[in-house]
Amino acid sequence: MIFDNPRILIVDDEKMNLKVLADLLKDEYVPVLARNGDQAIQHALSETQPDLILLDVIMPQMGGYEVIKYLKNNDKTKNIPVIFVTALSSIEDEEFGLRLGAVDYITKPFSPPIVKIRIRNHLRIIHQYKLLDQLAHLDGLTEICNRRRFEEEFKKEWERSLRSGSPFSLAMIDVDYFKQYNDHYGHAMGDLALQRIAKA
Repeated sequence: MIFDNPRILIVDDEKMNLKVLADLLKDEYVPVLARNGDQAIQHALSETQPDLILLDVIMPQMGGYEVIKYLKNNDKTKNIPVIFVTALSSIEDEEFGLRLGAVDYITKPFSPPIVKIRIRNHLRIIHQYKLLDQLAHLDGLTEICNRRRFEEEFKKEWERSLRSGSPFSLAMIDVDYFKQYNDHYGHAMGDLALQRIAKA
């Protein structure tokens, strides 16, 4: 599998639909079940967030459209991909669901092999996105956090310190005489020195 134990949140008010999808996915993924929109949002906001959500549209109280609107408007959940799995099969319904931010739209009755392939494809895209995001925050030479990540973390910690009134400290470490080291031993050795410093 692309990454370890992806969690798939399955949201449907019908027990049989939950069972069918959970049985279909349990060998490759960790299915998490929700019977309504409120439960879906609680799971999405939890510490063990799902990697992907399969969401029914027609549910009592809070339907799938309301759920996805909430998820896409919340910073903590907006990047969790949602696939609608629904009996609503018109082109207008599909277009509306995709416009709300769903990454895919599967109509019932569905083909189990097609559902598995679509899930696998979307998880692959998620994995690639996460890798790119990590690379965007790493220095290419030392593989430690870069200036962009530093500025993001600095802002977050500064705001936390202001909220809590706790002290804020920052240490800056400089490598003395590094230019002379580079000039004497060459840039390849200088790069190796920086990599070792970063590991230390």
